[in-house]
Amino acid sequence: MFVLRTATILHADLDAFFASVEQRDDPRLRGRPVIVGAGVVLAASYEARAFGVATAMAGARARRLCPEAVVVPPRMSAYSDASKAVFAVFEDTTPLVEGLSIDEAFLDVRGLERLAGPPVEIARRLRRRVLEEVGLPITVGVARTKFLAKVASGVAKPDGLLVVPPDDELGFLHPLPVERLCGVGRVTAATLKRRGIRSVGQVAALDEAILVCLLGRARGRQLHALAHGRDPRPVQPRRRRRSIGSQRALGRRPTSLEEIDSSVIAIVERAARRLRSARRVCRTVVLRLRFDDFARATRSYTMPRLTDQSETILATARALLAAAEPLIERRGITLVGISLTNLEPADRMQLALTDDWRLDALDAALDEARERFGPASVTRAVLVGRDAGIAMPLLPD
Repeated sequence: MFVLRTATILHADLDAFFASVEQRDDPRLRGRPVIVGAGVVLAASYEARAFGVATAMAGARARRLCPEAVVVPPRMSAYSDASKAVFAVFEDTTPLVEGLSIDEAFLDVRGLERLAGPPVEIARRLRRRVLEEVGLPITVGVARTKFLAKVASGVAKPDGLLVVPPDDELGFLHPLPVERLCGVGRVTAATLKRRGIRSVGQVAALDEAILVCLLGRARGRQLHALAHGRDPRPVQPRRRRRSIGSQRALGRRPTSLEEIDSSVIAIVERAARRLRSARRVCRTVVLRLRFDDFARATRSYTMPRLTDQSETILATARALLAAAEPLIERRGITLVGISLTNLEPADRMQLALTDDWRLDALDAALDEARERFGPASVTRAVLVGRDAGIAMPLLPD
């Protein structure tokens, strides 16, 4: 089991990343409420968040909450460039960097005291370098475990630094609201609060068996461990992602099955291209849905053969969507997503005596055209004139 005795794990998280890049690049936006994305909020500056604007909120509602906000279109290439610059600072700080997304990472700085000073000094220097070299504010939490470091950075936001002393971890953790525990979202928090459980300390006071009864075996055991500060996970640098996917928020307006199908097509095309560019193949397709009442549903199918073909993945995704149609019609839908899992290197794909090579050649030709002329240069006829959604930048695989 991996457990450190000293606080040497950093969780570094850029503040309101997309909005901060916009404020950095346009001085007129600094100090003003900024919303990135018109139809759906992709990011909001802290000035906009003060009015209740939140990520994934419908743009119309966000503008009602904050009429003074400046709404800007997303610039994914700018965010990707900023992320690469920040990760260059991370990797110059320590070789042990585990990227979580394009705007956050864990860093393990154990063993660097003689060269770089104690962890808190390394964290201060990291924040200063990101601000000076990239022009962005970043918050850092320092703790003995990954979980506590992430909680610390969340508490310290925005533009802060917080160290969790190893001898007072529970004193820091237990007064916090249950939402600070990883895996506690709206539904789980509501389940706990209906029973009067509002703080992490109250979760810790429960027997594990009670949490398992309330939340299920996996989640109950996980929350019991986290509420006691137990997290043996090491920082794992350069770990290949276990899934590739994308999703699209549809808003809270009525959405036809045809529109949902078009969104699924666009998502599958995007995910399959990412799969092939990473030289990976998948065996399982996962459909993720979010409904008007914020509840979620997941459907998956494991295919008999590994594949990276857009048509094969799309046929599977459509079959999952067709099976979920009664649920969608009854409850409404606000988000649809596709994930490709059970990934393997492309060279492990089995050869089959079929005409699949024709689809492989077509995918390759389309990928080459999009690489040369832009992602929107070649598209399916059904997507012509439709908004295919936004391709979010990803960490390198």
